[in-house]
Amino acid sequence: MSLSGTVDETSEAGSDWRDFSHPPLPPILDAALMTFIGHGYHGTTIRQLAAAAGLSVPGLYHHHASKQGLLVAICETAMADLWERSRSALAQAGDDVVRRLDLLTECLVLFHAHRPELAFIAANELRSLQADARETHIAARDRQQRLMDDVVVTGTEQGVFSTPYPRDVSRAVVTMCTGVAQWYRPRGELSPADLATRYVIMTRMTVGAPMDVAAG
Repeated sequence: MSLSGTVDETSEAGSDWRDFSHPPLPPILDAALMTFIGHGYHGTTIRQLAAAAGLSVPGLYHHHASKQGLLVAICETAMADLWERSRSALAQAGDDVVRRLDLLTECLVLFHAHRPELAFIAANELRSLQADARETHIAARDRQQRLMDDVVVTGTEQGVFSTPYPRDVSRAVVTMCTGVAQWYRPRGELSPADLATRYVIMTRMTVGAPMDVAAG
C-alpha cells in the first residue's frame, strides 16, 4: 500500500493548514473555553469566567456582553478555523479525488487532535446555543460536511470509490474523524501525523477507494 504524499507532504502550499502552533483564541475566549470544559456551559457562572480571565465581572462584560456571547464566539472560531484549513487542504489536492479524500481526512483528524477542547465544545454545546446562533452553527457544520460529501460523491460517480451509499458513508467518515477529539491524547503512543495516516487508510477502506494508489 502506498500513501505517499498524504501526511508527510511538506510543500509550502500545505504548510499553513497543518500548522497548529498558534492558539486560535484570544486569552479571554481561551479562559472561557477551559472553564466551560471544566464545569459545562450551564455549570459555569459569569464570576467563574471573569476570574478565569483575570477580570472583574464588569471588565468581562466590557469585552463580551454575555456568557452566551462567549460560547457563540468560541463555536464560530472553531468552525471558521476548521473551514479555512479544509479549504486550503482541498486547494492543495487539486482535481485528484483520492488526494482530496486523503488531505481532507488528514485535515479533520489533525484539527480534532490538536484542537480537542475547541472541537469538543463546538460539537457538544449545540443545545446551549440560543435559537439563532444554533441555526447559524448548524449551517456552518452542514457546510463543512458538504466538503466531504462532494469528494465522496464525485469519487463514486467517477468509479474511483466503490460504495452504494456515498452520502451516508461521507457522514460516517466525518463522524469517525471528529471522534478523535474525545479520546486522542497527543502524548500517547501515536503522534498526530501517525494518527492521521491511520485514518487516511481507514477512510479509503470505508469509501472503497483504491489502496495501492499514491495520492499526488
